[in-house]
Amino acid sequence: MESIEYTVTGMTCGHCEQSVAEEVSRIDGIAGVDVSARTGRLVVTTAGSVDDASVVAAVEEAGYAATRA
Repeated sequence: MESIEYTVTGMTCGHCEQSVAEEVSRIDGIAGVDVSARTGRLVVTTAGSVDDASVVAAVEEAGYAATRA
């Protein structure tokens, strides 16, 4: 398993965290998601190959922006 960190902008609360976590966890190959609105940090644990573009797109689907840290 590998952990990959992203910086997410626009999150302000627990609901924001939940929205991002729900979208990202739907990606095939994601084994775990840890997200913090306070730090703007998203860490995904992969159980396979995961494309950065897929994670960024999922975060955007939730209404926020992300870049790999």
